Amino acid sequence: MSGLIAVIDIGKTNAKLILVEDEGGATVWSVERPSPAVAVTGFGDLSRQLDVHGIEAWLIGQLAAAPQKHRIRAIVPVAHGAAMVLVDGEGETLLAPDYEDGCFDRLGAAYRRVRRPYAETLSPALPAGLNLGTQIFFVQEALPEVFLRTRIILTYPQYWSWRLSGVAASEVTSLGCHSDLWNPAAQTFSDLVRDQGWGALMPPLRPARAALGSLRQEVAEATGLPADCAVICGIHDSNASYLSHRVARPEGEAFSVVSSGTWCIVLAKGADLARLREAEDMLANVDALGVPTATARFMGGREYATIAGEGTAPPSVAGLAAVLKADSVALPSFALGGPCQGRKGEMLRADGLPPEGRAALATLYCALMADLILDRLGAAGAILVDGPFAANPLFPGVLQSLRPADPVAAGGTRGGITAAVLWLAGAVPPPEAPAKPLPPLAEAEALRSYRDRWRRMLTA
Repeated sequence: MSGLIAVIDIGKTNAKLILVEDEGGATVWSVERPSPAVAVTGFGDLSRQLDVHGIEAWLIGQLAAAPQKHRIRAIVPVAHGAAMVLVDGEGETLLAPDYEDGCFDRLGAAYRRVRRPYAETLSPALPAGLNLGTQIFFVQEALPEVFLRTRIILTYPQYWSWRLSGVAASEVTSLGCHSDLWNPAAQTFSDLVRDQGWGALMPPLRPARAALGSLRQEVAEATGLPADCAVICGIHDSNASYLSHRVARPEGEAFSVVSSGTWCIVLAKGADLARLREAEDMLANVDALGVPTATARFMGGREYATIAGEGTAPPSVAGLAAVLKADSVALPSFALGGPCQGRKGEMLRADGLPPEGRAALATLYCALMADLILDRLGAAGAILVDGPFAANPLFPGVLQSLRPADPVAAGGTRGGITAAVLWLAGAVPPPEAPAKPLPPLAEAEALRSYRDRWRRMLTA
């Protein structure tokens, strides 16, 4: 009988537990909960951290209640980037900073003096704690007592594999995600890690698909899972979305993945790394095979929610028509990062839009941002949309209308990570069908004209 793979998917907004068949990848059960940051005291200016304790209690409880848990043969952690957990010599979790905490900006100038040049890391300088090096530097300088107790620094997916298996590891997809800690060309830690003396705190490098070991006895007893259930090292979430297509398509094929969630991250296989520009939040993500991949992103989920407002109406063709008729416009930026850093977001002629119109404006804005990023990366080939934007009734069609020469396909709504999970757990992912262009919207020509005006407004 085939087995099940348990996927722990910890996003910035929600945490999910998903069970998939290891033959074919069908989802048999899933559950989720919010994953907000929690307030902390006693850490100086740092006021919030990731809810690692709450998520773990929920996770153990859900694994214990999971159907067919006796069939679970492997657990694969998937988690968001720019996140780390500091652990002491006794295995106690000391601190799990939240990259949105405003405290990191206080030492921003000092950190910029020690971080390595963009040419070495292809990791752009970002606000708050979006560079993982910023967080480590802050703890080192502002919380020396915590730093002195630290014996292991774990990136977020590997924190969960460590909690489950007891084996600590470092892994390139999280290290190569605008962390400042990785040199993609040399395929090793950056000189920042050496210069700051952080190397001894970094566990051994292991591949994302490495089986670190079986479940710790306490976890097996608390959950009732098989004692020989393997714990896989794990992977950065957007890299998992990209990997699903990477392992299911021909090696030499150029394509792009638009991975959506709290962040909308565009990874362009085959794009020239020389096109990357630090000021535009462009970076070289490192995939699970260690290959640097041209990437750019914006905080699409957060910006969508800001533009759409509190209404729950889904975007619609009628809403899009209302946007075009009113010539309503949303201009960046409404959140951290992105290709238009330094611009303050604004909406023009949007007050009279109905709820479905505001949702359509938010969708159009996100499609325009993705289109802009694809152009700046020099992306070629199929465009594969994963995550919530794949389920958005307008987004794939709007993006196809903006880019008629490139086939746009909508993938999985859970981040499109199933093929990656199968590959990571040693199973065979199903082949991916070639992307066929979506039918263009009736408003395609008007949307391209709107796009041209929108881009001119960005440079005005």
